Amino acid sequence: MLVGAAPVLAVQDIAASIVHYRDVLGFDVTFQYGAPLFYACLCRNDVNLHLIAAEKTKRLPGNSAVAVFVDDVDALHAELSARGAKVVKAPENYDYGMREFNVIDLDGNELFFGMGTGSEK
Repeated sequence: MLVGAAPVLAVQDIAASIVHYRDVLGFDVTFQYGAPLFYACLCRNDVNLHLIAAEKTKRLPGNSAVAVFVDDVDALHAELSARGAKVVKAPENYDYGMREFNVIDLDGNELFFGMGTGSEK
């Protein structure tokens, strides 16, 4: 049985990314690893995201995307906008039954935040 998932995003500057995810996107830093630091876990409510320094992986920074399901897209959009998040698409309803918006992190990794609208076609 699957019980969870934690996407791992490659980032160029892990220290700066940790600050961004904490201060701009509202995540708590729950784990940091390495000397020098090269890995971190960040959590917000039931969502866990992991960051890895680009020099520790073959994956390129800025090439990941994560979909996060939320209870109130518009409230989260207002919060993240006020915190200075780089919103690349404002909340919008889609015919596949979702209302979503998306932001990018310092490297260009994309985070989609969405909720069902109850109007799937």
